[in-house]
Amino acid sequence: MASYKQLTAQLEKLHKEVAVAREKEMAQVVADIKLLIEEFDITAEELGFAPSGTKSAKAKGRKPALPARYRNPKTGETWSGRGRSPGWLAGKNRERFLIES
Repeated sequence: MASYKQLTAQLEKLHKEVAVAREKEMAQVVADIKLLIEEFDITAEELGFAPSGTKSAKAKGRKPALPARYRNPKTGETWSGRGRSPGWLAGKNRERFLIES
C-alpha cells in the first residue's frame, strides 16, 4: 500500500495533468465557438448577453425609478411619494403639491 506522502504526490501530479488537459481542450472549444459565431453571425444579445458597456436595471440590482407625484412649485424639485418625505413638504398639505396627470 502506498504511503500518504506518495499518494499526495500522485494527486498533485494528477491535478497538474488535469489542468493541462483542460487548458488544451478549452482552447479548442473556444475556437469552435468562435467559428460557429462567425458562421451563423450570432450577436451577444442573441446569446443572452447585454451589449458591452451597458447594464439593465435588473443586472444592477435596482428597480426603475418611480414617476414623480409631488412637485415643489418654487424649485421644481419632485418626489415620488415613496421613502422619506422631502423637507419642503414637511408639515404641509400634500394635496397642494400633487402633480396633475
